[in-house]
Amino acid sequence: MSEPRVLVLSGYGLNCEDETLHAFKQAGAVGDIVHVNDLIDDPDRLAEYQILAIPGGFSFGDDTGSGSALAVRLREHLGQQLLDFVASKKLVIGICNGAQVLVNLGLVPGFDESLHRDAALLANATNRYQCRWVHLKVNASNRSPWLVGIDELFIPVAHGEGNFMLAPEALDLVRERDMVAARYIDVQGHRAGGKFPANPNGSTDDMAMLTDTTGRVLATMPHPERAIAFTQRPDWPLKKEQLRRAGDKIPAAADGLKIFKNAVAYFQ
Repeated sequence: MSEPRVLVLSGYGLNCEDETLHAFKQAGAVGDIVHVNDLIDDPDRLAEYQILAIPGGFSFGDDTGSGSALAVRLREHLGQQLLDFVASKKLVIGICNGAQVLVNLGLVPGFDESLHRDAALLANATNRYQCRWVHLKVNASNRSPWLVGIDELFIPVAHGEGNFMLAPEALDLVRERDMVAARYIDVQGHRAGGKFPANPNGSTDDMAMLTDTTGRVLATMPHPERAIAFTQRPDWPLKKEQLRRAGDKIPAAADGLKIFKNAVAYFQ
């Protein structure tokens, strides 16, 4: 398959669908932006795609908790279709609000097919919305095709509720099964240890990305679709000059594009 098809959800306050689809297209995919209601009206349409993306935003205004209302709507109307989609070895990504939806929906960590919620994303420890670029260390033992060959990432966060929280038994399971896909680190490459600003939200175990048991469903609080071009980096003028003086090539892409390219490569 040369060009996998991606379905990017929209509607009810999701607001990053355009840049998410753009990122996939930059990586070599093709796709469509589909309103939640249109997918509910024609649930068989989901099977026409290889990748499902739930983008960032503020679905239903976060009025009942970030991602919870949209998760209920998807579970009630598309629960079995989503389980079938994952079982057919296709890929799912939830970014920021989309990650909150996946967690509330029960697809992540998704210990079984009950769509039972085993984790939560709580308010940031700072009790404030955080918008900043962060450094991430990818868990080399995680099996996610989204992160193949990636060691570290420098991409932005923009959220008020990004604090991953799990019950002790669930936390033990995600650690044992290497389902924590990426963790926050500081600029020196050391684990953030829950300390702000390296860990922008106080997330348990410095979790930034979490997968299901297969690794094919990725919930990421940082926004890879906002780190596609090198010139999106906040430090790009300095980085460009440093590279020029060192005689090194100045890249066109930023780290986030790697994630989308991996998704495309998975189907090739």
